[in-house]
Amino acid sequence: MPENLLEQLRKYTVVVADTGDMDAMEQFHPQDATTNPSLITTAAQMPQYQPIVDGVLRDARKELGESATDQAVANLAFQRLAIAFGKKILKIIPGRVSTEVDARLSYDTEATIAQARSIIAQYDAAGIGRDHVLIKIASTWEGIRAAEVLEKEDIHCNLTLLFGLHQAIAAADAGVTLVSPFVGRILDWYKKDTGKDYHGADDPGVQSVTRIYNYFKKFGYKTVVMGASFRNIGEICELAGCDLLTISPQFLGELENTQGDLPRKLDPEKAKGMAIERIIVDHATFVRMHAADRMATDKLKEGIEGFSAALVKLESLLAKRLAELESRTPAAV
Repeated sequence: MPENLLEQLRKYTVVVADTGDMDAMEQFHPQDATTNPSLITTAAQMPQYQPIVDGVLRDARKELGESATDQAVANLAFQRLAIAFGKKILKIIPGRVSTEVDARLSYDTEATIAQARSIIAQYDAAGIGRDHVLIKIASTWEGIRAAEVLEKEDIHCNLTLLFGLHQAIAAADAGVTLVSPFVGRILDWYKKDTGKDYHGADDPGVQSVTRIYNYFKKFGYKTVVMGASFRNIGEICELAGCDLLTISPQFLGELENTQGDLPRKLDPEKAKGMAIERIIVDHATFVRMHAADRMATDKLKEGIEGFSAALVKLESLLAKRLAELESRTPAAV
């Protein structure tokens, strides 16, 4: 029987599950998993994960005491919830889980460093090795500087919300472990801006990831590329050979159920022979290139605002759930 597209993709690329749904991970057996505030918020509302949510809320109440407001408890709980999901996910997958720093800290280097250290300390306390955890940080200049400090402390980082080559180069120069360029969100922007549709290799999101991948391989960076945020499996097929691809359960299922030939599109050896100009990205260059890239400017701002809104929603949901728990069993919480 011929191999499906997912089986062929795994020959070239590490497949990562882009979900907080552990049932989906058990179905598709990804190497790694990545979550974000929106995915955690969705998962937290699923009945099968309610015991995890309730346990985190009880622990947060116990830690802060009865005098703490429900909002304060919910705020602490949301920080712990992603880690609780991460620990559960690591019982399913053999590789790494990405856990995100609060998106509201994206322009604060010191606060990002502090929260990343707190996240990794909780994984350390649970006996989970640092090779199994990536700290997700938005690809602002401030976030990249935080990641540079953290990497020197053996805290591995995943630079997310990445839309431009300037962000990718700055992150690689900072020695980060992994970057996550967003394919589908780039496509969304260009479709809206131009009124055109794009397919295959003409997809501007595919072109962006291809450019970043080739640049990294040309100049021998250790930083790996993980394409993210897909709108169709055509984008995924065009990036076969990328170091990693983080894919939603919907598209994992579609790849698994599709037969056909999947040739490798990205190849490190080919990239080494390409005529690519090296770019030095200092702060002034980063600011200039970012301002000149309307798409990257718009999508980074929109992404940070979207993840921040998801966190506000999650805190609200947790505060409501805490009130329900305490009204039912006040002595147990």
